[in-house]
Amino acid sequence: MAAVQTFKATAHLQNGVQVKTTARQFELIIDEPKSLGGTDTGMNPVEALLASLGACQAIVARVYAPKFDVKLDDFRVEVEGDIDLDGFFNRSSVRPGYSDIRYTFYVKTSSPQDKVEEFVQFLESKCPVGDTIANPVNLKLDRIVIEN
Repeated sequence: MAAVQTFKATAHLQNGVQVKTTARQFELIIDEPKSLGGTDTGMNPVEALLASLGACQAIVARVYAPKFDVKLDDFRVEVEGDIDLDGFFNRSSVRPGYSDIRYTFYVKTSSPQDKVEEFVQFLESKCPVGDTIANPVNLKLDRIVIEN
């Protein structure tokens, strides 16, 4: 099996700003809160990004904890980020995306603190979502298909 794997998702605009996203056989509704012109039927895209980061870190924690001899009785990630909405609404030249993202790991464990800290440092380096956010990625429009 090749080391490089391609993942795919589709985002299909519905009524208003509601979007039905699909990947494999799974579906997730993404919307905006009413204060941003949506109907509040799902997370908005930037909240979904934060949730994806936390979920990715939690999965990496589960996978690698045994290799570091860290017993996870419970593991939770709280993620928050700052966006200047003037960038999105084109009211200023600030970037439209997050300027800062912070997360906190809540680790319930009987393992010693030094092992937990070594484990956390490793897991931060192995989370694909965190790596994608923290480092430049080749993002480009592949093509435009005009359908009639």
